[in-house]
Amino acid sequence: MRAVVDFLLHDWLRVETLLERDRFADHSRETFSQVLDTCERLARDKYAPFNRLVDTEEPRFDGQTVLLPRATKEAWDAYAASGMLSAAQDYAIGGMQLPYTVESAANAFFAKASVSIGAGLLSVGNANLLMAHGTALQQQVFALNEFSGRFSGTMCLSEPQAGSSLSDVATRAVPDGPDFESDPLGPRYRLRGNKMWISAGEHELTENIIHLVLAKIPLADGQLPPGTKGISLFIVPKKLVNEKGELTGERNDVALAGLNHKCGWRGTTNTLLNFGEGRFPVRAGQGSGGLDGQGAGAIAYRVGEPGQGLRCMFHMMNEARIGVGMAAAMLGMAGYEASLAYARQRPQGRPIGPSGKDPAQPQIPIIEHADVKRMLLAQKAYCEGALALELYCARLVDELHTGSPEARQEAHLLLEVLTPIAKSWPSEWCLEANSMAIQVHGGYGYTRDFPVEQYWRDNRLNMIHEGTHGIQALDLLGRKVVMDGGAGLKLLAGRINTTIERAGQHQGLAVHGHQLAKALKELGGATKAAWATGVAEEALANATPYLQAFGHVVMAWVWLDVALSAPSESPQHQGLRAANRYFYEYELPKIGPWLQVVSSRQDVCRTMQDDWF
Repeated sequence: MRAVVDFLLHDWLRVETLLERDRFADHSRETFSQVLDTCERLARDKYAPFNRLVDTEEPRFDGQTVLLPRATKEAWDAYAASGMLSAAQDYAIGGMQLPYTVESAANAFFAKASVSIGAGLLSVGNANLLMAHGTALQQQVFALNEFSGRFSGTMCLSEPQAGSSLSDVATRAVPDGPDFESDPLGPRYRLRGNKMWISAGEHELTENIIHLVLAKIPLADGQLPPGTKGISLFIVPKKLVNEKGELTGERNDVALAGLNHKCGWRGTTNTLLNFGEGRFPVRAGQGSGGLDGQGAGAIAYRVGEPGQGLRCMFHMMNEARIGVGMAAAMLGMAGYEASLAYARQRPQGRPIGPSGKDPAQPQIPIIEHADVKRMLLAQKAYCEGALALELYCARLVDELHTGSPEARQEAHLLLEVLTPIAKSWPSEWCLEANSMAIQVHGGYGYTRDFPVEQYWRDNRLNMIHEGTHGIQALDLLGRKVVMDGGAGLKLLAGRINTTIERAGQHQGLAVHGHQLAKALKELGGATKAAWATGVAEEALANATPYLQAFGHVVMAWVWLDVALSAPSESPQHQGLRAANRYFYEYELPKIGPWLQVVSSRQDVCRTMQDDWF
């Protein structure tokens, strides 16, 4: 995998060009390599050996604390000590000022080694949100302690009765007395409600857990405002702190209601949390400010303005979605490498000669069979392509933060369109790669003697969390490709056409350029046809096939662009070009049926009636 990462960073994305920018001027290719070396070593030593352990020894609650294997604590401590939690932050607050592209590549090693031990994705996203939207003191007390690894963080959106429907959030936050706006840590509220599917919601890995919670502030009549515009964002620490970041000794009213027992990611604590139900009532005069009564709710500090919670939270969610895509790609990569190694050493069958098979001949490794090569090529195309996509999006984030005004605007538009693909495409197709890895192993792959079944179980979550597959599809077709008059889609098409023009100058790749141009035209036509009547219900009924086709067009573009950067006859470059060829011969042709139902606004799914099932 390291060779692929190095190729994508240096030969394809040319990440060294970022060194010309003031923020990254102290770095070099050598420092980037040192970061990758460190993370690769930590992942190999502290994560990979315990991936099966954390799958079998799931988190358990003894009535007081959530218990995890010691290896999880040791992995967290090693990761925090590496400085990777603050890798992209300013030197002034202890960061490394690394490009996000390099940070993402480095973190990929941990996702591949043991995705469910985790590498601080939520904590970093939580802290980054506070750096963007929190007050100076909120940043100092909460974000900086998360960057150091002293505290960890979560994001609390879903509720048992609402799931992905954030308009129906019922958690409420009431101003804590007439002086609620005078607290140094931010406007202080009492928050009550229940949150579901909270990863890392309860554990003893860090001194404190900082929950970022979406809730609604009641109207004057006591009713909650309807829709998402009434949602606000709050900091709810597990343990109360003072304005110096010191623990006060008071437990906030946040209680574990239960652990979720999952198909995969079993090493990650996943929780149902109750806020403000009196399990840990905050006593009068303690905590932060003058509180009165017991069981009145968990202490919460508002982030940003009332009603702006979802806008703030999406800062964290977009980062998380790129992280989910990377996790999916790396789980696929882990399965690919395992099945490739197995195929090279597993003898079975004989070669097919002019007269058929000769049983007198010795067995051959199964990698010599064309159908096994097909499954391995598919995995390579899915996983290495997905890795390239995630690193390209990470490179856009660097442009967004440090590029020229024009480059920042373009990066913003491209990320709007590509983020649903970056999250969803690896989640679907690298899961398929894991299924093929099981198939390459045959019956052994379906047992726990080999790791590929766990990779599949772990990867199955990625189509669900941080916005389900269907939600990404609705977001893409319903909002992203039509926003600003389709500006993001037009910009993406321009980038794709540039690659097509370059491919036209290269023997062997020009044909793929023609195929991609045809596919892009089909995609554009289907987009217009979907919205031809202007009726959203008709357009969005086939949003998921649209997402699949859009993702395949994007990946065909990525692979062609990668192939253009791999011109030599080295085995690595030939392998990349073969994966590109595979994608164009076996995968890109799939978009026709997907786009057909989109263009015709096929209504069978939309008009199907409940009692017909």
